Amino acid sequence: MHKLLLLGDQDAAYATGNLQRGGKNTAASDHAWAMTRAVAADAVRAGWDRSSFVHVMLAGPYKAGQHARTLQHRCGYDKAAAWLQRAWDGAQHYVQSTDPITTRQDFHAALAAFRSRIECTPWNGIAGKTDLRNLIARMHICSQAGSWDHTVSERDLAERMGCSRTTAHNSNQRLRAAKMLRQLDDGSPTEGARWMLISRLPSTTSHHWSTPKGPKAGGAMSGPDLRRSDTGADIDTRTAGQLMHLDAFAHHGLGGSGLTVLAALAERDGQSLTELQQSASVSRPTAYRQLGKLKTLGLIRHVGELYHLSPTALAGIGTQSPDCDTPVSGWPETAERLGTAGTGERRRRHHEVQRIHWHHEQVRLAERRQAAHQAPLPHPAVAQPKYVGADSCAIDPTTGEVIEGLYVASDGCWVWDAA
Repeated sequence: MHKLLLLGDQDAAYATGNLQRGGKNTAASDHAWAMTRAVAADAVRAGWDRSSFVHVMLAGPYKAGQHARTLQHRCGYDKAAAWLQRAWDGAQHYVQSTDPITTRQDFHAALAAFRSRIECTPWNGIAGKTDLRNLIARMHICSQAGSWDHTVSERDLAERMGCSRTTAHNSNQRLRAAKMLRQLDDGSPTEGARWMLISRLPSTTSHHWSTPKGPKAGGAMSGPDLRRSDTGADIDTRTAGQLMHLDAFAHHGLGGSGLTVLAALAERDGQSLTELQQSASVSRPTAYRQLGKLKTLGLIRHVGELYHLSPTALAGIGTQSPDCDTPVSGWPETAERLGTAGTGERRRRHHEVQRIHWHHEQVRLAERRQAAHQAPLPHPAVAQPKYVGADSCAIDPTTGEVIEGLYVASDGCWVWDAA
């Protein structure tokens, strides 16, 4: 927040692209409003009062207050002060109505709330299922770290997600664009990049919610907590996190849609095809295809209109049924039947080769930089002290013998006396 106040939003972390009533683009003003609200929320937590906040934003030479100072120049002090006061009131209401995260237990409670939101959010398409895997992997890392800030490399993340590094990179870019993920640094040669998982409201951050025409004064932070209808999505992310790295759920196997179907049935067993479409966020053809695969493997049973998990389905062990004569005996056999066995091992070997190459490259670059910083060797014509005797003649440093005809000139260089 100190960096945001002094230098402004250099990384465009608070940038938005909302449209005002009538279709006019107000991305710049929305960006300034979101940044001002963030500074106001931190000022409330730091114990400031409203007058101090208004004075700092208008009188101080800080980048975060540039929009407010522009508004003061154009419309006067009262207009700018009222704009800042609305931001302050909304931030104060938000801080007072939100439980602060002061202990590890508070963070895990906030993480559980974030997990429940992820489980009830529809993740449509292949890209959506990949982003879901990304968030599940990061939630596990954050749970171990005890903070929204966490460190992970793209290769490690790809192995946890059960996909390629390129797929994980593209998913990171989508989550960054959706303001659900923020990259804090680029990492180092020995450690991965630092990231921050963002638990934010799904509502708009437009400053128009703070106007008297909005739901409440103070912006989206003091408005309704949820502005979307119930989509019916409901999965068990813990089950998905235990299965998604297996070869059976690779792209050409069960994939992300098969993973969400199993996770939906693990959350609530006994669903119809229509219910699975909503809970697993899949289309009707995809649901038919995945349910057919799972039935032939013996992992689910079809009773009437409802689909049920086999007793040992989450362990990859199927049961015999009218749709399956030879059930699978584990996830490795499932991957063999689907033709994706060994995918994870090949990916890990490929990543290990890349890590070794990266390490060798870093050693080579370090040696090159070290050589560049070393002092240059002296010119051969310059006489070194170990080769010069008491009478300015040249001597052999090993034997101490005088080299006839070679002397040191007044400029410190060797001179040969041919005579």
